[in-house]
Amino acid sequence: SLSDSPVTLKILQNWVPRVSHYFDKEHYTYVGHQIVIQESIEHFGAVVWPGALALSQYLESNQEQFNLKDKKVLEIGAGTGLVSIVACILGAYVTATDLPEVLENLSYNISRNTQNMNMHKPEVRKLVWGEGLTEDFPVSTYHYDFILATDVVYHHAALDPLLATMAYFCKPGTILLWANKFRFSTDYEFLEKLCNIFNTTILAEFPESNVKLLKATVREN
Repeated sequence: SLSDSPVTLKILQNWVPRVSHYFDKEHYTYVGHQIVIQESIEHFGAVVWPGALALSQYLESNQEQFNLKDKKVLEIGAGTGLVSIVACILGAYVTATDLPEVLENLSYNISRNTQNMNMHKPEVRKLVWGEGLTEDFPVSTYHYDFILATDVVYHHAALDPLLATMAYFCKPGTILLWANKFRFSTDYEFLEKLCNIFNTTILAEFPESNVKLLKATVREN
């Protein structure tokens, strides 16, 4: 199914350059809303990576194909929260998750950008890939329509737990949307493993940024 021709796109310059006293704030515009993201130089997860821009842009442009209104959305490795904020603006019930050390900045960005809007209040929760899933997110209670992940695959040791986490949350009917910058052989190895478990399609490619956006669904026997 990877042979379907993906659409070729360019990441648009959706951020608004401005004179700011803060070197650590980025301003973006998605779905008619200005979003201000505070980045943190201490953590990988606290910088806006190109996959997040690609997925935010794609969700904004493909609302008919992927209608998030009143859907339950889980973002894993939410980082700065940009994608979760965009999903929230699009009307989803969002749960944004990441490692404990990233949560403070993530919570700050999400509350700051969604507090005065008439939308479902997003939730921020700790999620360490592959750990405590059945305790923290029991299947009987938690079912998600969409799993969102951006730039979660890079040089790190947690790729197998990441895959296990995706497999845990992807139930029949769930759509996983994963955008990633592909630069290392490990990225392609992860893609191969993903294709072995899920029905996988490349929805879009952003060649200038080396980003691919993939859709995966669980194989129903």
